[in-house]
Amino acid sequence: MPPILAVLLWFILLLALFHFDSTKDSKTSAAVWIPITWMFIISSRLPSQWLGTGGGPAIKAYEEGNPLDRTIFLILMVLAIGVLVARSFKWSRFFSRNLFLTAFLAYALLSLLWSDLPFLTFKKWFRDLGNYLVVLVVLSDPFPLEAIRMLLRRLSFLLIPLSIVVIKYYPQIGRQYSEWSGVANYSGVATTKDQLGAICLVSGLYFFWDTLVRWRDRREGKTKKRIAVNLALLAMTLWLLNMADSATCRVSFLLGCLVIVAARSKMVKRRPTLLKVLIPATVFLCLFLVFGADMKASIAEAVGRDATFTDRTLLWAYLLDMRINPLLGTGYESFWLGPRLAELWEKFAFRPNQAHDGYIELYLNLGIIGASLLIGFLIVSYRDICKGMGSGSELTPLSLALWAVTPIYNITTASFSKGELMWLTFLLVAISVCRPDKGQIPGAIGESEEERTHFRKLLSEVRTPARASPTRAGWR
Repeated sequence: MPPILAVLLWFILLLALFHFDSTKDSKTSAAVWIPITWMFIISSRLPSQWLGTGGGPAIKAYEEGNPLDRTIFLILMVLAIGVLVARSFKWSRFFSRNLFLTAFLAYALLSLLWSDLPFLTFKKWFRDLGNYLVVLVVLSDPFPLEAIRMLLRRLSFLLIPLSIVVIKYYPQIGRQYSEWSGVANYSGVATTKDQLGAICLVSGLYFFWDTLVRWRDRREGKTKKRIAVNLALLAMTLWLLNMADSATCRVSFLLGCLVIVAARSKMVKRRPTLLKVLIPATVFLCLFLVFGADMKASIAEAVGRDATFTDRTLLWAYLLDMRINPLLGTGYESFWLGPRLAELWEKFAFRPNQAHDGYIELYLNLGIIGASLLIGFLIVSYRDICKGMGSGSELTPLSLALWAVTPIYNITTASFSKGELMWLTFLLVAISVCRPDKGQIPGAIGESEEERTHFRKLLSEVRTPARASPTRAGWR
């Protein structure tokens, strides 16, 4: 098949999915396209890279970026701010409910005071601020659960089929070849196979979760079509996950699916404490085996990798021997700038631009203080997610899966606090604004306590047969 015909068929398939998929009837705000666009860019390629004007992997290009990319990101940030202002988003409530995350972002900004390159540090902090703005656009939607679903669903529609097309018909884009062995690495629309693995991980968990949630209504017409689309996209996702050959993403996907199944099981619904304890215990055990018991080689071989985690352990040892301030770090996203980056690119042939470990990356950039603040955010977010286990929230199983996967994913990939798909997807379920639980009243975000109390009273009257039922227009 000619490559141009393959692209045309992909475009037709994309239009068909958008038109016939049941989410087109959703009352979700059109503003959700802002985070869809943002997350498509960060999970695939920058606009300058798609147009072939990225400037290559030179150190200067890596540090300074590209004017086109900056302009597009700035436009999306301004649009996101405009949406939040129009919705009268309550910033004070957001800050009070997310103290650790607020403290982390404030500390990251403060770190430019001791950064070697404060202006570049501020540019990176300001760019990454957009990650949180677009997430808040989703969570402040009048129907946040539907907004999360639409975001993940349509993002997968864009990324998964297009990755297959570029791998098969545009190998100059979808494949890279090892400089030493000549072996092909498949990256799809992303720039590395690890990023393709992250796309597959997020998409696979979403389609698996959404299929289980809707399985009980599989005989209904719209639900039947949606499940059929889910299974087709899930099959594509698993094929791509196999092509990406990312052991971390394969293990994370299996773990996430197990958590989703367990969270929906009758046994866990009767005894939720069992799963609440088991998930953090499993994560802690994995971290202890890798970092505490130093069983990295055995674990790597068990998942089909060499004992060095594809030279990651060599990089980790070298990074930890470099002289930095252990308490404060080098400044937000500052470690991979200037002379240190030149030194590391000269030392390692694969030219690393991250530590390939989220915990080491945090330590290098923000020291023990920054790492402690972010870990505190992880702990508090888990407590908030667990509160949804008793409320019947459809989102809770996916939230638990993403929480369980994120710390393990960061053992071999640095995504904490970065503009990467895995981190932004985690923020969708970790940030506390207003939980999209079952029976949530649309528009509750930003309303007063008196208004929410009034709506809860109406809801209780709806559930009481002896009383007249109020109107249910707009309820989900």
